[in-house]
Formats: sequence, C-alpha cells, structure tokens
Amino acid sequence: MKKRIIITVCIVLAAVLGASLYFGISSCVKSRKEAEEREKLVREYIENKKTIYAEENAAGGDFEVIFLGDSLTDGCDIAKYYGEYRASNRGIGGDTTSGLIERLQVSAYDAHPQVIVLLIGGNDILGGKSVDSVCENYRTIITGIRQHLPDTEIVWCSLSALGKDWAKHNETCIRCNERIRQLAEEYGCTFVDIFTPLCDPETNEIFGEYTVEGVHFTDAGYVVVSSAVKEALRGILGH
Repeated sequence: MKKRIIITVCIVLAAVLGASLYFGISSCVKSRKEAEEREKLVREYIENKKTIYAEENAAGGDFEVIFLGDSLTDGCDIAKYYGEYRASNRGIGGDTTSGLIERLQVSAYDAHPQVIVLLIGGNDILGGKSVDSVCENYRTIITGIRQHLPDTEIVWCSLSALGKDWAKHNETCIRCNERIRQLAEEYGCTFVDIFTPLCDPETNEIFGEYTVEGVHFTDAGYVVVSSAVKEALRGILGH
C-alpha cells in the first residue's frame, strides 16, 4: 500500500512538474515563492523516487536491466518498449550527471542488475556546463559502477538530437557524443548512437515526428531509441 501511494504521488508530481523538469526549472519561475514551491516539489519527487528504488531493491527485484537517466528515461514506458526484460526505470526528470552520482547507491549499486542502460548529460549541456566538465562526471559514474558492480554490463547511449529552440546545442551534443564514444571504448561499455537515427540530415535537427517540443520524445521517438538499445541488449543478454 505504501509503495502504491508513493507511486501515485510521483505520478501527480510528474504531471505538475511537466516538461520543465528536463532542462532546468528556475527559468519558468516568476517569484521567490513560486521558486521555493517548485524546489520543494522537486525534492519531494526525487525523494519519493528514491524510496521506490529502495523498496524494489529490498524486495530483491532480480533485474536484468536498470535504466538510469533524466526525463527522457523517466518518461519512458519501460513495460511498453522493453517488456521482454525484467527491468526498472531509474530515471528522474531534471537530473544531471552530478545528481546521478549522488544517487548511484540506491539507483544502481543496491539493485545489482545484469545491465545498466545509461542516458544522461543533456541537462548539463543545456545548463551551460562544458563538455570537459560533463566528461569528468561521466568518468566518476562509470568508475563507480565498475567498482561496485564489476560484473554489470553498461550500455551507454549518446545524447539525443534536439530541435526548435534547443537545436543550437546540437553541435555541443555532437562533441560530447564523440567523447562518450571514446570513454565507452576505454571502459569497455557498449556505445549506442541515438543521435544519428533521430536527426534529420536536411535540417540537422531531430525529426519533428520524434519529439514533442524539440527535446522530449514522442511514441515514434521512443520506438527509434528502444530499437537501438534493444539491439545492444540482445547482444549482451541473448534475447
């Protein structure tokens, strides 16, 4: 019953927070009171999600796959797109590489999954962090997983293509993706390029049918991403 209540709260909070969670929250706030209320909601949302993760871990989930990330992961219907796997969605809208580092224990280490699918870093880039800074955090994330979960395979997704007002950041995403690819090779991770299949070569932006507003995925977008990820998962898990 407690878990059901927590899940309900998370759903309500997710609806309240909406798309603003993905690439920063404060830009839409018009007063200190509103900012404080929004920050409170975010903290509650994160803590509720972490409580769910802890309960799943304590119950011995025997997960084949854990999905780590921000709202692109948080908003993914795992049962719909990855129903063939025993999986848990550990994405939190608005998260950054720094935020993920702080929650790796409950989100990943305590779950002991066979595979971790990682999609993180968009908030960092859109928030103005340099590629070098983001990559330092990537190293911390990957070395932490390798230390605590030496037998867990890592499927590392590139950053996605962006569109509309966000398209100006695509060149930075491309540079970051090249570094991700290099780091994945260095640490023995499986690199999955989701940028290329999502990007229209004529406009150099994400295809319109794949995105809601230039950032978040539509159903068609999730189909493209999950197809690429599942190809990597089949190579690791055999199904």
